Order: sequence, then C-alpha cells, then structure tokens
Amino acid sequence: MSELALVVGLGNPGDRYVGTRHNVGFEVLDALVRRLAADPSRPARVDRLDCRALTGRVRIGDSPVLLAKPQTYMNLSGESVKGLLVKHAVPRERMIVVSDDVALPVGRLRIRPSGSSGGQKGLQNIIDCLGADDFPRLRVGVAGDHFRPGEDLADYVLERFSKGERATLAPAVGLACEAIETFVSEGIEVAMNRFNRSPEPAPAS
Repeated sequence: MSELALVVGLGNPGDRYVGTRHNVGFEVLDALVRRLAADPSRPARVDRLDCRALTGRVRIGDSPVLLAKPQTYMNLSGESVKGLLVKHAVPRERMIVVSDDVALPVGRLRIRPSGSSGGQKGLQNIIDCLGADDFPRLRVGVAGDHFRPGEDLADYVLERFSKGERATLAPAVGLACEAIETFVSEGIEVAMNRFNRSPEPAPAS
C-alpha cells in the first residue's frame, strides 16, 4: 500500500472569512472534496476534528490521503500541521500545503518542494513549528491588477475577489486540484513540470 499523504489547505475558520483571498487554501480543499465526491466510490467529507483541524480520509489513485483544514486561524497553522504529521507519521515530503500568495497574480500556480514562507504567515508558522522548510507547497496567486507593492497585506488578504478575479480564479482552483492529485500519484517533479505555468485568460464576458 502507498504511504499516507497529507494535503493541508490554509485559511481562517468562520463565515466572515469565506471567499477572502487568504482562504484560497480552504477553497481548493473544498473543491477537491467535491471533485472526489463526484465518484460515488470515493465519498469524501472534511468534518472530523483531529489535531485542531477539520479532516477527512480519501483515496487518490492507490494512495490514502488525509485532507486537513486547520481551525487554529492562519497564524497558528503550524501547531495543527505538526500534530497531524506526528500523529499520523507522515513524512514531510508526503505533505503538500496549499496557500494564497500575494507575490503571484490571481490564478497563477506555483509548486515548490521547499523554501521560505514568502511572508505568508501560515507557512511561516508551519516552518517555525517544524523547524524546517523542506515540505512541498502549492501557492495560489491572489494579487489582483489593482494590488500595489507596499499595500497593507493584512488588510488586502482579508478582502474578497472582484467578479473578474473570480472568473480567473475558478479554473485555477480546478487546476490546483489536478496538481494535488498529480503530486499524490506521480510526485512533486511531475506536478511542478505540469502546473508551474501561467493560467489561461478568462473568456470575455
């Protein structure tokens, strides 16, 4: 049997944060659950509380996968993630963390096997709690055309997307789900080669 993989989507719990830029990690996980649930042989729900995260067990290909949405609020995500890694004995290289990234335009995906947090506070807390940055991450761009470097990031990431940005983001969320499935089934190198590219432009309305 394949080794257990852990897929973590970062975000903030609560209705006030639904749809915000900072909650793209949650959105991708929710979309992945819907995608998997479309196959009746792979029902999926992320509703079991484990290590301060909502979790669910699924299979992607031959691999068992634990999906997790930390409920600690973004800045303490590492506490939940470390607990899950230890409890379920998941090697760091079999975990992928999905987060927003203000350094990338809306809808751009970037997969990396390791590296700094790039200022993303959830990723930074995971790095701090693990004492290591050698874990895969899938960044989803959230910087809109009107974002300006130097703008207050704390406020910006808690804003919601414009209608036009949503049109660009929607297919990117689908690609992110495919990227996660590729990571689990074929490894990070294949996922990087396939998905580290610009999104297709949204069709004119």
